[in-house]
Amino acid sequence: MKFSSVARVSVVAAITALALTSCAANEGSPSSSESASGAPASSLSGELVGVGASSQGTAQTTWAAGFQTANEKVTVNYDPSGSGAGRKAFIAGGAAFAGSDSALSDEELAGTFGTCAADTKAIDIPVYISPIAVIFNVDGVKDLNLDAATLAGIFSGKITQWNDAAITALNPDAKLPDAKINAVHRSDASGTTKNFADYLNQNAPDVWTEKPADDFPFQGGEGAQGTSGVVDAVTNGTNMIGYADASRAGKLGVVKVKVGDKFVGYSAEAAAAVVAESPLVDGRGANDLAIKLDRKTTDASHYPIVLVSYAIACETYKDPAQGTLVKAYLDYITSDAGQKAAAEKAGNAPLSADLSKKVATAVASIK
Repeated sequence: MKFSSVARVSVVAAITALALTSCAANEGSPSSSESASGAPASSLSGELVGVGASSQGTAQTTWAAGFQTANEKVTVNYDPSGSGAGRKAFIAGGAAFAGSDSALSDEELAGTFGTCAADTKAIDIPVYISPIAVIFNVDGVKDLNLDAATLAGIFSGKITQWNDAAITALNPDAKLPDAKINAVHRSDASGTTKNFADYLNQNAPDVWTEKPADDFPFQGGEGAQGTSGVVDAVTNGTNMIGYADASRAGKLGVVKVKVGDKFVGYSAEAAAAVVAESPLVDGRGANDLAIKLDRKTTDASHYPIVLVSYAIACETYKDPAQGTLVKAYLDYITSDAGQKAAAEKAGNAPLSADLSKKVATAVASIK
C-alpha cells in the first residue's frame, strides 16, 4: 500500500495518483493458476484508490497488505488526507471509496456522486469503532480528570489557565501549574473533530454552542494537520492538551472523563457499548448504516467520546470493475479476519456481531 503525497484533493490529483502509482507491492506474483502460498489464485486485478480519514491510516495499511496478499494482481492505495477531503474526492469522482470518521451529511446525500452510476447514491458502511482520547502533556501532572463542561471551556477558549478553579475542583490532589493551556485542534476538516464536538455539544450545550462539524469552530488555540500533527504538537509542546484517535495516544497522558458520578478512561469495550445502544440515522437507504451516537450515558461502563469510522461507497458504480474491487475489499476489511487484523495492529474496536450482520448485507448489495 502506498500513501499519496497529494496536498490538495481533487479529481485531477486523484486520477494522477492512480495513474502514477507503482505496482511494486505486486511485482513477482506467480503467473500460474496458483498463488505463492499454493492457494487458488484470485481472479481480481486492478487498482483501487481510497482517500480519507488520517485516523484510518494504520488500519488501511493493515487491510491493504492482507488483501493484496490474497489478491496479488490488485494494488490498493489510500491517501490519509482527512475525512472531509476524502468525502470531497469521492463525491467528485476522484476516489473509488472514502474513509471517513463522520457519515455523509443530508446535504451531501442530496447531491450527485461522480463515481456512482446515474440516479444512485452512496452508502455509509461502518468499518470499525474507536474511542477518542483526550491527550495531555502538562508539567508535573500524571493524572487528569475532566468533565464535558470543563473540556468545552478549554477547547472553546473560555478556560485558559491550568490552575483554573473549574479544573482544580475536579483534580484536588493534582499539582496543576499556574500556566497557560495550549489546546491543540485539527486544522483540517476532520471527522474526529466532529465526533469530539458532538460529545461536547450533547453534554455541555451551554458552553459548546456550535453545531458539530468537521471544521473546528472556534478561533484561538493551535491547529495541527491530521491525527499525527495533533499527537506531535502535544508530545513536543509544553502544557498541552488535544484530542486524537485513541490508538495514537502512545505514552501521552490521557484524560479520564466524567460519566455519571465517576471518571473513566477509554477502552475499546466501553466505546463499543455506546455504539451498541445508539440508533441508525433516520431517513436513510436500507443499506446506509450511519449511526446517531447517543453520548449522554451516565453508565460508567461506557465511554462516550467515541467515533464510528466508515467506508463510503457507491450503491452501484459507473465502472462495474471498480464496483467488484470495492465490494471485495470491503468484504475483507469487515470480515472477522480483517477486523481482527485492525484490532491487533491499529487498536480499533471490532464491530459487534449484530452490526457485522448488517454490514455484511450492505457490502453484499454493492454493484
